[in-house]
Amino acid sequence: MKRMLVAFMVLAALISLSPQEGKAIPAFARKYGFNCNMCHVSFTRLNDFGQRFRLNGYQVPGQQGLEKNVFETPPPIAFRITTGLQAAHSRDANTSGFNIFGFDLLTAGVLHKDISYLVIYTPRVDEPGGDYRGETPSQTGALESANLIFSNLLTDALNLRIGKFEPAYHTVSSKRSYYIIQPYEVYAFKSPSGYIFEDNQMGFEVSGHFRNGFRYGAGVVNGNGANPDNNKFKDLYLALSQVIGRGEGQSAGQRIDVFGYQGWQPTIFPPDYQAAAGGELEGHGNKKLMRLGGDISLNIPSFNLTTLLMQGNDNRPFNFADSTKDYKFTGGFVELDYYGFMNNRLLISGMYNWVEPPDGDEGSKITAISGVVRYYLGDWTAVNVALHGEYTHRQEGKDDPFKEDIFTALVDFDF
Repeated sequence: MKRMLVAFMVLAALISLSPQEGKAIPAFARKYGFNCNMCHVSFTRLNDFGQRFRLNGYQVPGQQGLEKNVFETPPPIAFRITTGLQAAHSRDANTSGFNIFGFDLLTAGVLHKDISYLVIYTPRVDEPGGDYRGETPSQTGALESANLIFSNLLTDALNLRIGKFEPAYHTVSSKRSYYIIQPYEVYAFKSPSGYIFEDNQMGFEVSGHFRNGFRYGAGVVNGNGANPDNNKFKDLYLALSQVIGRGEGQSAGQRIDVFGYQGWQPTIFPPDYQAAAGGELEGHGNKKLMRLGGDISLNIPSFNLTTLLMQGNDNRPFNFADSTKDYKFTGGFVELDYYGFMNNRLLISGMYNWVEPPDGDEGSKITAISGVVRYYLGDWTAVNVALHGEYTHRQEGKDDPFKEDIFTALVDFDF
């Protein structure tokens, strides 16, 4: 595995000596005539301008009402595909194969001054599938995002997002991670309550930002991702951010975030339940779950260090290991990114992940060490093709942990 990673790094270095031209430009860049690094440090991570553009409802700050809407421009459609080779080694298997690791269709834009939308659809990909019969798709079909944004109800201070979206408590976005294969483990961790922090949610969110660097986001959501809600309770959350210095804490300035989430999940489904109008089950015995955490994003030229810590607490009826105690776990990650060389063509990242479950559930303990090398092709008028090498050593369990090494070499393109 190490030899393959070194070989990929050497290949990226050789290519960097003779950059090629790229012609495809993502939807927003096509509209404004920007190059991709206007909004991205290196795609997919937003820089400070890109973050302000997103917070302003996909409108250039100060140009609200002056720019063309989606009815006056070519259709604002883009897509992203990642494909390549993956090799995995564990005590049970030693495999490798080519696959499609992601296919996203995206459309977004301005409908009217301060009214915009975002839709992201990930279609089902059956071939190649997860098994030789092709019965397990490599990607299940899902409407990842579908929301309307009403911006500047109070200038900068009050914005409204309705539909399905990535909520503000994702203070570090998993959707814009450089890691294509390795998730943020504490985000993806499925606790006994069934809640998954990583999921986009259905509901509404209010948010705002201020000149002193303070931001907030608060929302009411179902709390079940794309699944129908099966109880009368809605989940609540609040996220607060403060940027110190000039910037948004993405590529300049230093940012501190805190977030809290409280939800309810049913524990009882009686045999004589009634189906609601939407067809969902009428669950009973709702019990609380909570998530509390925070992160710090530190920037110096060419480097970003992000560390996140989160604690989860599921009420005791969810604790299959010891029903006399709440199910409490902690987790987080530390990620160091370097971007540089010819206008950030080269990205190198290292990350450590961990999840620490309570006593009695030692089998869910997770640690993972990962690294990424990305090199971007093109002349920076449309840099949307990246060579991507990713490696992870992952352990799950405590006494006799399951260990695996995963290496992926792929092409990631977006236009």
